[in-house]
Amino acid sequence: MHHSDVLTKSFAVRVGEDDIGKRLDFFVTSAFPELSRSSASRLIRDGRITISGAKKKPGYRVNEDDVVDGTFDMPSVADFKPEPVDIDIVYEDSLFLAINKQPGLVVHPAPGHDHGTLAHGLLHHRMEIEGVGGIPSRPGIVHRLDKDTSGIMIVAKNEFAYHYLVSQFKQRTIGKKYLGIVHGVPDRESGQVVLNIGRHAGLRKKMSVSHHNTARRAETHWMVRDAIDRLSLLEFDLKTGRTHQIRVHCAAIGHPIVGDLIYGFKKPANGFRDTPALQKIISNVPRQMLHAWQLELKHPESGKTLRLEVPMPEDMIALIAEFKGHAGG
Repeated sequence: MHHSDVLTKSFAVRVGEDDIGKRLDFFVTSAFPELSRSSASRLIRDGRITISGAKKKPGYRVNEDDVVDGTFDMPSVADFKPEPVDIDIVYEDSLFLAINKQPGLVVHPAPGHDHGTLAHGLLHHRMEIEGVGGIPSRPGIVHRLDKDTSGIMIVAKNEFAYHYLVSQFKQRTIGKKYLGIVHGVPDRESGQVVLNIGRHAGLRKKMSVSHHNTARRAETHWMVRDAIDRLSLLEFDLKTGRTHQIRVHCAAIGHPIVGDLIYGFKKPANGFRDTPALQKIISNVPRQMLHAWQLELKHPESGKTLRLEVPMPEDMIALIAEFKGHAGG
């Protein structure tokens, strides 16, 4: 039964040689990013997504020339309406805009966040981006930042700019620099981490360093900008853009991002037992201290290099200042 407000999408996708051996649920979510891994698995188990009509398990490994076909319901445009959401626009022209995303703002509707997202606000501020990019609930959104990561994000205003920018991200010609406050002080000035990242075996929302064949290469370069007592401010240069990449890589080298509840230390305050004031400050950090500081991209029209940057947010500046105030004291 289909209500008028639900759009059903039918598809048939042939498996190419790059995807041989991928799990069926994984193949479906890479073909349709709007489906979560759990909804893809459910559709496969319910027989709504099949291999040429034959029912398979979510873990079925796809072969070359398999045809994956089926239907799924797209959340309707009717449910997705503009809402006034505070947006800090830092750059804008006729093709795209750049915003400074505040921490805590969810980028687009997701289960549990169906109101008050950046996407709702964008529609409210700029009606013309409605439908840009083809997924109604992600108008013009070319790339994402985690809910609690602050900083620069670009949004396309028309299809031409959308495809141009998406392909720049895919080809990795966009320069991405972040600032993050981490636990501990690395033993050298700079370094790089090249560790594959894939979905965590047990937890869909969590990524992990992985040697599984579905994991993808991830490369992060880092440099110490400031060392304060038992914390450091690092600058990161992202060579790839995997989900949670910096957070996973920092944890892997033993310097997790301060305030990171998923990849950070279980009891971060334990390292500050000798200084109760610092222990209190660390316990009260409300989010992961990570900020998308700079993007360097080629302008879709002129082809000129454009560098956009947004300063470090108040909460990160305050944390560094509080630590400096107590350091050695």
